Amino acid sequence: MSTDEYTLFTGKVKELINVDLSGYKEKQMRRRIESLMNRRGYQSFLAYYNLLASDRQALNEFMDRITINVSEFFRNVERWQVLEQRILPQILEQKNDNSLRIWSAACSTGEEPYSLAMLLKTSFPGIRYKILATDIDSVVMQRAQAAVYPIAQITQIPQRFRQQHIVERSGTFEIAADVRQTVEFRQHNLLADPYPSAIDLIVCRNVLIYFTDDIKDRLYRQFAASLTMGGVLFVGSTEQIFRPHEYGFRILDSFFYQRI
Repeated sequence: MSTDEYTLFTGKVKELINVDLSGYKEKQMRRRIESLMNRRGYQSFLAYYNLLASDRQALNEFMDRITINVSEFFRNVERWQVLEQRILPQILEQKNDNSLRIWSAACSTGEEPYSLAMLLKTSFPGIRYKILATDIDSVVMQRAQAAVYPIAQITQIPQRFRQQHIVERSGTFEIAADVRQTVEFRQHNLLADPYPSAIDLIVCRNVLIYFTDDIKDRLYRQFAASLTMGGVLFVGSTEQIFRPHEYGFRILDSFFYQRI
C-alpha cells in the first residue's frame, strides 16, 4: 500500500469526519489503521474508505481505534499528589474569587475528569469549580457520561475517595451523582475546533505523544492562549515540553507548565 494511497485516504477521511490524520505520526497511525483493515479483510485503503463511508458500525470502530481511547483513574498517582498539594493551592492563591475553570482535553471515557472532580470535592470543599471534559469521539463520550466502569478499575481510585464518591454494583461501579454534575462533556477536535478561554488548569495527558512535532508546537501555543495568566498545563509522564519558554510557559514541577 503506497504512501500516495495513504495520503489520498487521509484526505477523504478528513472530508468525511473532519479528523486530520496527517497531524498524527504516520508510522503509528498507519499501523493502527492497517490492523483494522486486516481484521476486516481489506488490502486497499480506498476500499476500506468506501466501507467507512457506508457502514456506521465500521466508522465507529475506526474512530475508537484512531483516537487512542486509553485512560485510567489517577494515572501516575504521584503526579496527582503534586497537583493536590502544590499546584492547585498555588493556582487558588492567585485568584480572588475562589473558583476554578478546568479543562480535561481528550478525556476519553471520563476517568480523568472524574478523578479531578473527586479530588476537588474531597480536598477543596470550599471552592467553586467547573470541569469541561472534551473528546473527539462521540461514542466514548457517551460512555463517559454514563459514568459506569468495570469493578476491576476501582483499585485505581485511592481509598479515601471511594466511600464518598463511588457506588458499587454487581460487577461494576458508578461515579456518584454529585461528582458527575460538576463535569460538563462536550465533543471537541483538538486539531480543528476553537479552544475554550480563561482556563485555570488544562489536563491533557498521554495524547500529545501521538502528534507530529509541528502539530505539538501548534497545540502548545493554543493551550497557552487558552490559559489565564498563571494557569497551568498538566501533561503526561512521557510528554515533557522542551523549551517551554518558547510557548509562554515555565516549568512549575515535572509535567506541570505554568503560563507566564
